[in-house]
Amino acid sequence: MTAIRNILIIAQNGRLQYEALLFAASLRHFPQNSALNLIVAEPQPGPLWEDDPRISRPAIRRELRALGADIVPLHNRIWGGAYPNGNKIEALRLLPRGEAFAFFDTDTLITGPLDGLDAARPTASVRVEPTWPRISLYGAGFAEIWGALYDRFGLDMDPTLDKRFGVDDWRRYMYFNAGWFTGACPQEFGALFEHYARDIAASPPENMATQALFPWLDQIALPLVVAKLGGGRPDDDTGLDGALSLHYRALPVVYACGSDAAVDVLEQVTGAPHLWDIFNQYVSFRRMVFKHQGQELRARLDSTRLPRSYGKLQNLIRETGYWVR
Repeated sequence: MTAIRNILIIAQNGRLQYEALLFAASLRHFPQNSALNLIVAEPQPGPLWEDDPRISRPAIRRELRALGADIVPLHNRIWGGAYPNGNKIEALRLLPRGEAFAFFDTDTLITGPLDGLDAARPTASVRVEPTWPRISLYGAGFAEIWGALYDRFGLDMDPTLDKRFGVDDWRRYMYFNAGWFTGACPQEFGALFEHYARDIAASPPENMATQALFPWLDQIALPLVVAKLGGGRPDDDTGLDGALSLHYRALPVVYACGSDAAVDVLEQVTGAPHLWDIFNQYVSFRRMVFKHQGQELRARLDSTRLPRSYGKLQNLIRETGYWVR
């Protein structure tokens, strides 16, 4: 077993700084996570950013450090404000070589102990929808598009296929949500991730001529990195996207489809005496948690009949009048 040692998230001005504080507080809510290193990559102002992306609230910076977070400057060399998803790729170079890691999107609630995660075999989230590629009637199919990418980098696609599904079913092909991923060495993982993403963006294979690359570039390159490093889809018992974490994207989703345990973690950590006033200053926390609109939303929805699509779930919550970002 290669146990996770370092947890990486991104924090910057605006909503993400509040989400970063929630992530850190929920991580430390479980004593088993106390030995894990939390690295918070903070993009720095420069030519790739129009505005200053740094954490703007001194109180959030203070509380992150009190929770044991190491806030590390991220000097963007590639994407910056033009493609913020690229922060997760660039930030991997900030982690120690050879130490197992897990990256999480900042809009994630930790709901259990992560000390047992095994990073020996790289993997990523399969809580994903068929967002890419978009197949047209007369264009290349899934096999041709993904096959061209694997061929581009000298990779064997066959071991990555889920052959329970046919060639025209997107689920046959390894495709991840980049909301979390794990690996044994961040330097090796990050170098491949950067190389593949930049190469694809600069010169897409012919079969991808009609395909949009943004904002999906990280999720296009990620399966290739995992395949190159001998990884694959996560085991069913990993606990991520399950008992150990919830990638909520927007706070109403915690109340709409999170477990009772997840809602309890959210309300306990945001209601802590030294944190509640900070969270109360951001509208989604104020409405969902402190004005109890999240519980009202939860009471109105039937958890057994929620749509699987995030877009449809968002629309459903909007119809109730409880959507807030």
